[in-house]
Amino acid sequence: MELKLKKPLAFFDLETTGINISADRIVEISILKVLPNAEEQVYTKRINPLMPIPAESSMFHGIYDEDIIDAPTFQAISQEVADFIGDADLAGYNSNKFDIPMLMEEFLRSGADFSLENRVFVDVQNIFHQMEQRTLKAAYKFYCNESLENAHSAEADVRATYEVLKAQLTKYEGAVYEDKHGKQSVPVVNDVEALSDFTNMTKPVDFAGRIVYNEDGVEVINFGKHKGRPVTEVFDVEPSYYAWMQNGDFPLYTKKCLEIIWNRHRSAKKAAKSTEPIHAAEDKKQAKKEFQKQENKSQATEITNDMLASLKNKFG
Repeated sequence: MELKLKKPLAFFDLETTGINISADRIVEISILKVLPNAEEQVYTKRINPLMPIPAESSMFHGIYDEDIIDAPTFQAISQEVADFIGDADLAGYNSNKFDIPMLMEEFLRSGADFSLENRVFVDVQNIFHQMEQRTLKAAYKFYCNESLENAHSAEADVRATYEVLKAQLTKYEGAVYEDKHGKQSVPVVNDVEALSDFTNMTKPVDFAGRIVYNEDGVEVINFGKHKGRPVTEVFDVEPSYYAWMQNGDFPLYTKKCLEIIWNRHRSAKKAAKSTEPIHAAEDKKQAKKEFQKQENKSQATEITNDMLASLKNKFG
């Protein structure tokens, strides 16, 4: 079905250095502008963000530092981007929460003449989520083709969940899944451990998602100013962060996990520190021996006949 447009609609997508709207930068922008007569215009440009691209982001979108070293900065092309969009309305996937705020940050930093006034915004992801609801009732209807009676009754819900899982195993038997890195697998199989791996892809430490494992299996902070940093690294640079989380409005299990990491880290540092005096003493002892050796050597003097004669006269 062709779109009925009164004015141009610009679909756009951004690849960035990360997901922090205020701190991260755009590394690629692509805009598909659809005109009321159905004509399509495309603008795609890679951008030098003037900051390193984290490895995790590069693995996600495939753009590395060397790919944009000679690319223009956003400031250099900002007015060009604004002029291409013109008075078009904006559309994207998760654009209301991410792409539009990120684009506006870049426009404001560059000083380009671009305003969101007199535009409408279409977020395709929101249509998807609104129309294909992810409730248990919707899942039961989708997978089992039945209406869930007594929804929100604990027993009815738990039985429906069991039936949905069995239906999923049937529906997705042999189905290929491709992750964000392009790796393909057949994850929905009749094996509980395999299903656990697939349904816990973010690998949370505390299940609330405040602390997660990164790709190297290291616990990292998953929110706020330290997002993505190893927990132990945060403890070293900002020890008060532990107390802040323990006294803050965080789930008890999150605090428990944090305490375990804190105690483990302190024990490791204490063990490392306890070996330092031993090594220091050994080094000091060795240094003293070397010093005395050099001192004795420097003081050693050749005895001559004149020296012996002088001693003979003095002591007879």
